[in-house]
Amino acid sequence: MAVLVYPYQQYGGVWNLTSQSQAQGQTTWPTPPVPRLFSWGNNLYGQLGLGNITYYSSPKQVGSLNNWASISAGRNNTNLALRTDSTLWSWGYNVYGQLGLGNTTNYLSPKQVGALTNWSQTSVGTAHSLAVKTDGTLWSWGYNNYGELGFGNITNYSSPKQVGALTTWSFVATGANSSFGIKTDGTLWSWGYNGQGILGQGNTTAYSSPKQVGALTNWKTISAGVFNALAIKTDGTLWGWGYGAAGAIGLGNTTSYSSPKQIGALTSWLSISSGYIYSMALKSDGTLWVWGQNNQGQLGLGNTTYYSSPKQVGTLTNWLSISAGNYFASSIKTDGTLWSWGLNSGGQLGQSNVTKYSSPKQVGSQVYWTKISNGQAYGLAIAKF
Repeated sequence: MAVLVYPYQQYGGVWNLTSQSQAQGQTTWPTPPVPRLFSWGNNLYGQLGLGNITYYSSPKQVGSLNNWASISAGRNNTNLALRTDSTLWSWGYNVYGQLGLGNTTNYLSPKQVGALTNWSQTSVGTAHSLAVKTDGTLWSWGYNNYGELGFGNITNYSSPKQVGALTTWSFVATGANSSFGIKTDGTLWSWGYNGQGILGQGNTTAYSSPKQVGALTNWKTISAGVFNALAIKTDGTLWGWGYGAAGAIGLGNTTSYSSPKQIGALTSWLSISSGYIYSMALKSDGTLWVWGQNNQGQLGLGNTTYYSSPKQVGTLTNWLSISAGNYFASSIKTDGTLWSWGLNSGGQLGQSNVTKYSSPKQVGSQVYWTKISNGQAYGLAIAKF
């Protein structure tokens, strides 16, 4: 009997519809799967979005809303998310107005930020938020003691406020109290806290307005940790700067650098994620690499040894996406499975326990995970089914 298949995700899953059932008049395809939001781990401020402050050590679906497009878990229990209709949502800790809701109230479940439907990308730091709209404008809100909002002042704002008038912003990233942006022309910009030279400006001066990093026009993506940053250029090279303790930059030493330095000579780097004094990266061949602090096994190498240059995690070539939290990490493979390792005191690994693991361990048996973002001691993920 011939079988017709309806593909529902990139990992090869299908629904079957036999020609026999078609002959019986069943010609309507099943309802396509939708992106659902899940969370687990520490929940002291309601950052799991489940309407309570209960900790969970395995993934729990967040509400009944679906069609989630992207997620950004902050370093201090604040979250932002976009839905496929380009609306912006937030929940969790909000003492400085970092949720963008016009107040400083904590929220235990997702709440829409305004009514606009043109948000395209977001990032959350310790207590401040950045976002880019589809028109290329840059917006920020929350804590601003170091000028990390980019307004030329140190005033906190509890609602989104546009940074300048430019319409050429394409990507943003946040460190703890630092901010980064890439424009459509490939230039890299930074502002805010600059301890250890995290802004890449060749100094340790804080800036309260965006300032260009060098003069190059080939920056592709950036990820900022608490004190150091990583970036990939359009030629596939990897660069790092900032705090060098524990080898977090990946240059084979523990030296701090206040300007971008190339990590090795390879041109095959694809994506990056900076944690708390450690780093993760994927190559275009699907291999996973890590370096830096490893006191909780967060590097996934089966030990607690620190490494000051990139070291491959196993030999697999099917890693798809990564997220570095504080002392723990997660990754999704091309088959849609989710894996985690490192510190697990709050159930942040999603393993239904609080056991620490120093090597990747699969989270459940599901094969429909598509996106992951780790916060301080909790995880958010999107699953499509």
